[in-house]
Amino acid sequence: MLGLARRSGHVAPGTARAREAIRRGEARLVLVAADASPAQVDKVRKPAERHGIPLFVWGDRESLGRAVGAGPLSAVAVTRADLAKAVLARVAPETAEHEAEH
Repeated sequence: MLGLARRSGHVAPGTARAREAIRRGEARLVLVAADASPAQVDKVRKPAERHGIPLFVWGDRESLGRAVGAGPLSAVAVTRADLAKAVLARVAPETAEHEAEH
């Protein structure tokens, strides 16, 4: 699903691009790698919290990067709502069900 989002141009890969997408109000979902450094996670977690954007830990840096056709990444932002919802359904199905109810 992340690969589809990337191919359609609706992914901001990497910490800096994810932060920018959050600041611009474009990010709909942020994924961070479980093995990302606390400093890198904080760079996206704090602005995501301020803007009310869901953030989830998914995979490691290698698998997160591979999912979007890149090298190792600490963070990825999905910028299209329907794709973010589809990714969320795979990453955290219980959360996606709850979101669908509201």
